[in-house]
Amino acid sequence: MERVELLLPAGDKESLRAAVANGADAVYLGTESFNARRFAPNFSLGSLPGVVDFCHRNKVRVFVTANILVKNRELEMFFKLVSGIGRAKADAIIIQDPCLIPLVKECAPKLEIHLSTQATTTNKYAVPEGADRVIAPRELNLEQLSAMAKVVPVEMFVHGALCLSYSGQCLFSSIAGGRSGNRGRCAQPCRYKYNGEYPLSTRDLCLLEKLPDIIKTGVVALKVE
Repeated sequence: MERVELLLPAGDKESLRAAVANGADAVYLGTESFNARRFAPNFSLGSLPGVVDFCHRNKVRVFVTANILVKNRELEMFFKLVSGIGRAKADAIIIQDPCLIPLVKECAPKLEIHLSTQATTTNKYAVPEGADRVIAPRELNLEQLSAMAKVVPVEMFVHGALCLSYSGQCLFSSIAGGRSGNRGRCAQPCRYKYNGEYPLSTRDLCLLEKLPDIIKTGVVALKVE
């Protein structure tokens, strides 16, 4: 069996260096636009070639997040970002809308396309043509993961925040405060205290003890948030 990839987050330069130094096989990071962590420090598009070069010299792959829903008026700007990610020689781009796959391939043909967990690809029949990897929603069980892993390379979250709804599809933040999770601005109101209690909080995901069972499903990557 091939070694399962360890994928770590890199929200800024410090966490990038920590991930590389601590054995990451790959890192995922965002630029200043179109990513689901809009309030993280992130990286500028201009700094991306240097970031990729640093990671590749250390034998670490780089996946760039462009994983929010894109509006019609933003398409030109979005594909400029895609082109820039391709020119920086990143290894993959993470997107949410599967309809963009053919255009992304045309714009940056050397980039792998990873479909975000926010695409809610919950079964093997929902895997779109052209996706090089699917990031599984956190709510899938082992049997469902195994079935999907037979169809497409699957990446699985093993640590991090759990969403109140299907991954990325909750509208609570958008309705309550005008900050949409599908636009990278979730305020996580489900984690707030109401009437002295936390009635909606799902706490955090920690699957360390389940790693042997998860690996047996055939997933190709273990993702830490």
